[in-house]
Amino acid sequence: MSSNDDQIAQAEGHFGVRFPEDYRHFLAREGSMARFVPPADDFLMINALTELIEGREMLTYDFRQDPPSLVLLDVSAQDWSSAIQQATSFSALLEQFPETGWKWDDSEPSPS
Repeated sequence: MSSNDDQIAQAEGHFGVRFPEDYRHFLAREGSMARFVPPADDFLMINALTELIEGREMLTYDFRQDPPSLVLLDVSAQDWSSAIQQATSFSALLEQFPETGWKWDDSEPSPS
């Protein structure tokens, strides 16, 4: 098992979940990313495992669903009611982000 695999397993153990395969593959291969994505011209930052809970808004999996979707949730949110649907999977997020950027409220069309 590589050190990346160990970190993934530790994070999954910490949160009590198994991350979806596309996200696990990204973590093992790239680990993180931070860049502006054209043409949406929005900044996409996927934190490394060691930084998962830092930051104001968190892109997180909603494990209340199966399969879990990705939502944006402010760290000060008291519950999941303020979670904003972003994508149905990590792969879908990376595919649609260049066109859509972040969804900031529920009035925006739901991503497919």
